[in-house]
Amino acid sequence: MTVTLTAGRPGSPGRPSTSAAVVAPPPPVLRLAVFALALGGFGIGTTEFVAMGLLPDIAAGMDVSEPIAGHVISAYALGVVIGAPVIASLTARVSRRVLLMSLMVVFIVGNLASVLAPNYEALIGARFIAGLPHGAYFGVAALVAARMLGPARRAKAVAQVMTGLTVATVVGVPAASWLGQALGWRSAFALVVVIGLVTLAAIWAWLPEIGTDQVSSPLTELGALKRPQVWLALAIGMVGFGGMFAVYTYVATTMTDVAGMSRGLIPLALMVFGAGMVVGNTVGGRMADRSVVRSLYITITALGVMLAGFVVAAHNPWSALILLFGIAASGAAMAPALQTRLMDVAADAQTLAAALNHSALNIANAAGAWIGGLVIAAGLGYTAPAAAGAVMAASGLVVLTIAVLLQRKEKKVRDE
Repeated sequence: MTVTLTAGRPGSPGRPSTSAAVVAPPPPVLRLAVFALALGGFGIGTTEFVAMGLLPDIAAGMDVSEPIAGHVISAYALGVVIGAPVIASLTARVSRRVLLMSLMVVFIVGNLASVLAPNYEALIGARFIAGLPHGAYFGVAALVAARMLGPARRAKAVAQVMTGLTVATVVGVPAASWLGQALGWRSAFALVVVIGLVTLAAIWAWLPEIGTDQVSSPLTELGALKRPQVWLALAIGMVGFGGMFAVYTYVATTMTDVAGMSRGLIPLALMVFGAGMVVGNTVGGRMADRSVVRSLYITITALGVMLAGFVVAAHNPWSALILLFGIAASGAAMAPALQTRLMDVAADAQTLAAALNHSALNIANAAGAWIGGLVIAAGLGYTAPAAAGAVMAASGLVVLTIAVLLQRKEKKVRDE
């Protein structure tokens, strides 16, 4: 691959430019490069979400209760939360192509360890390792895609990378779930290892060499943590997104025990959820390119409404599937806007900000799974996570409003 892209200095904190020095590769090269990045998202999305559909199988295989087995999901999320900022800040000057390939190697190792885990404790450790490259991969991949597509299509670039994750919920997760039910849950993670190997080869073959930002450094990247707007954007994701995971973590048991769906149709429910994510991600990218803040208000509100409705809809398989689609669509539509919001407020610390978005979303993942487990363990039933999730979405709207008001106040002070 002979095409080389170089990155310039980001622009103002209000709306950073991807780079004036970037020369977009020819369309065929661009398509293959984005496909390689999305393929990594496909593998990551498959391993992240398949554990939720196989939670009863993992619990039975490891001889623990389902809420305890849910800690496997939290361990992966914790890996994302820790790995994203550490990797992003320490690798600020590393070649983007080399970094993405290295992250995929760690991903493969973590999932292979999940296949071979001899006990519950080892599985917890393996899932933590598998989660370490998640946030940094998506963050760096999003920045690479944004540079190739140009400033006017930043959110679309993010959405294209995230397409791999959303397609995984339609194809990868149901396929891995079916495989896990047929051959044992370990086979699902074995499939993810294969996807990881294919992704590694695709990145090596198709991704152009991406120059790093010459002004970036670990200290520059860590400087993002001094900005209140960065923390507020992260908080929006942490609380606003958690409701979706509160429902999805326990979707298998909810659909069987509450909606009355047979166990064999759980992959269908996962496909419906995945289809919602694909639609939401696509629409969300277009909305965010028009207005990031408006997109966040619309999508978080829609998510809260869908979660509240699911409390009642979950008692019928058809209405449950419809609301499950809506929850996934509104939740996924938030992601491009959140990613773009962080890119807007991070100034020079673009890599760390992009990666931190996925830390925030996986804190939401862990918090949603934990809160869902708490209300279920309290005897409130499997519809209670949706009710708790609706409250989380409402909290996300409050944080967003605080961020917007503070930004307006800061702008007024600067203008004066």
